[in-house]
Amino acid sequence: MDKHYFRISIYVRLMVLFLVPFIVVSCLTKESSQVPTRWLGPNANGHYPDSGLLKQWPDQGPEILWTYDSLGIGFSSAVIQNGDLYTTGMVDSTGYLYKLNLGGELVYKVPYGLEWTGSYRGTRGSPTIAGDKVYLVTGRGKLICFSTEDGTIIWSKEYFSDFDGANIFWGINEAPVVDGEIIYATPGGKEHNVVALNRHTGEIFWSCKGEGELSAYCTPLLFEHNGRMLLTTYTASHLLGIDAANGELLWSMDTPNEYSVYLWSPLYSEGNLYYPNGNELGGGKLKLSEDGNSVSEEWANQVCDYLVSAILVEGYIFDSFSDYQPLTWRCADWETGEEMFVSKDLAPGRSVYADGMLYLYTYKGELALVKPDPEELKVISKTKVSHGSGLHQAQPMIHDGVLYVRHGNAMIAYNVKS
Repeated sequence: MDKHYFRISIYVRLMVLFLVPFIVVSCLTKESSQVPTRWLGPNANGHYPDSGLLKQWPDQGPEILWTYDSLGIGFSSAVIQNGDLYTTGMVDSTGYLYKLNLGGELVYKVPYGLEWTGSYRGTRGSPTIAGDKVYLVTGRGKLICFSTEDGTIIWSKEYFSDFDGANIFWGINEAPVVDGEIIYATPGGKEHNVVALNRHTGEIFWSCKGEGELSAYCTPLLFEHNGRMLLTTYTASHLLGIDAANGELLWSMDTPNEYSVYLWSPLYSEGNLYYPNGNELGGGKLKLSEDGNSVSEEWANQVCDYLVSAILVEGYIFDSFSDYQPLTWRCADWETGEEMFVSKDLAPGRSVYADGMLYLYTYKGELALVKPDPEELKVISKTKVSHGSGLHQAQPMIHDGVLYVRHGNAMIAYNVKS
């Protein structure tokens, strides 16, 4: 097989692996005591606060509490807020916002317009919930604000006509980030590259020109650094650092990528950013200056190459990635970047962490409970996701002792409470 074709094929599969959810908590809003949901959990790092979870599953896998198998086509995952579950799916060419109760019963299914019908058709990024509003970015670049109560559309903005953006090869993919009264998003326009909007009206609060590049399948990371709120995200060939208060571009790092695909948001911990680069050079760890106005490189290596998942646990990064070879799981030392192990025991895929254990969901439909160990990929239990159809590529999440897995048209709720 031609190497160039193979590399494109890898990118197609990896990009779809990135079509994901945005789940659980961040900052309080005036409107509700509930906090906005976030990509990868309360601290946007893949860690969930559940405790008392099983340390080993029954031979047949964890108990399935319920399934809902009429979601249509999509890669959106479970997003839970106020005792309800939200996700999206495409039927024919129309996108729908779904609301289920936590018993798996449909509350409503609301159409919101045309969805992505190009390569790897279906809905992309998952909703973000804040107070009594749901926010969603479609694969066609429409940012929509719904009412949580009945799915009524309150306002919407078009990335391409309102913010001079343009679509990308596999369709826009991100979840808007909410903090207080502001919603952050990446239209990828030359003038309106990254924007902050009033989340109640859609009016522009600030606009950052960034490097004037297209968006790159990445959800922004909002984080606090020494008392200052910062926003970082990828565009086509740069990693940007932005002052979340006023939109000032603080720094920009050249991260060339052949297909402009960044499959994982950066991770922040104690003044450092872990940045997957998505090319042959890999990526690495950056140290932020005290004020956040600049970054310096701590280390770089190919451990970060073609990242599709990354979780930092007790000083080690557990990732799933490719270097044009069969996709693998790896572990790297957070401090030095040293590669600790490489494993092909499981197919590549997504991961989350809770109560001392990693939960891996692979593109072959394997669901595995793994004990974090820098010496090996220590699989404790494994089962197969048999419900649903199509690609196994949505991000799992954990809420109140239940593991939620999306497989194509099906949402599956597993009891993982001990």
